Amino acid sequence: MPRETEFNQPLGGNDMPRFGGGGTMMRLPAQDTAEGLDACFVGIPMDIGASNRAGTRHGPRAIRAESCMMRPYNMATGAAPFAKMQVADIGDVAINTFDLKKTVDIITAAYDDILAHDVVPLTLGGDHTLTYPILRAVARKHGPVALVHVDAHADINDEMFGEKIAHGTPFRRAFDDGLLQNDKVFQIGLRGTGYAPDDFDWGRRQGWTVIEAEECWHKSLAPLMEEIRAKIGDAPCYLTYDIDSLDPSIAPGTGTMEIGGLTTIQALEIVRGCKGLNLVGGDLVEVSPQYDTSGATAMIGANLLYEMLCVLPKVWT
Repeated sequence: MPRETEFNQPLGGNDMPRFGGGGTMMRLPAQDTAEGLDACFVGIPMDIGASNRAGTRHGPRAIRAESCMMRPYNMATGAAPFAKMQVADIGDVAINTFDLKKTVDIITAAYDDILAHDVVPLTLGGDHTLTYPILRAVARKHGPVALVHVDAHADINDEMFGEKIAHGTPFRRAFDDGLLQNDKVFQIGLRGTGYAPDDFDWGRRQGWTVIEAEECWHKSLAPLMEEIRAKIGDAPCYLTYDIDSLDPSIAPGTGTMEIGGLTTIQALEIVRGCKGLNLVGGDLVEVSPQYDTSGATAMIGANLLYEMLCVLPKVWT
């Protein structure tokens, strides 16, 4: 294990102005593979699985750009991830932007290669389709996983426009493939209109726990996360965070907004509440930067990815 001084560090603001330097996540060093890393940031610039507003193909680049203001030490939690882990940005998966089915296989193959190393990948999305092919690779490495899924939508459609693969189907496909520990699946923040109660209840029938947004209003989510940690225990766990879980007044830069969403404080409580879980991967998806000229949505996404890094097991062991 390298000494602290040998771990990669984000480029500091006193070494290079925040608006300068490289375009990696948190201005970390870049490398081509995950070799030698404890955790890595990787982008999947895709929106060919999106059903409404396009643009998430630009999400990874925008998230990286907004991450330039972030510093290595977490003042709230005391986490110092770059003092405990070797972390780098390993670039983007080279998807086939004209073929969604081929792209799903490309993503799985890329994550098979990443997970051949003892590394935790944190993914910058990209539309939510990408979580399914990642979970295929994760399950090959770790077996079926627990899932913490934060979203306005359940994403359990069997088909969209007659297709089995889209950003509204990843967790139905993950269920079909046996990738999940169904008594340890938690969907947080679901809300909005639907076609029938089954839009949310299908998951409940599989043993999943569904926490609708209305159950989260006006309260801290720290107690909820305590319950989730107790139920998941030491099972390998994947965290997937759709930015549209947040209220559109906070994060308008996404393709399928729903009113009545979570706050950034609750988002922090959820991600920080994953400390103690055996996280084996995570993603932040559905940032469409062109719908938010302030950059706030991408900035929130960057911060939540950093918070995921801060709760990885190696940070606290």
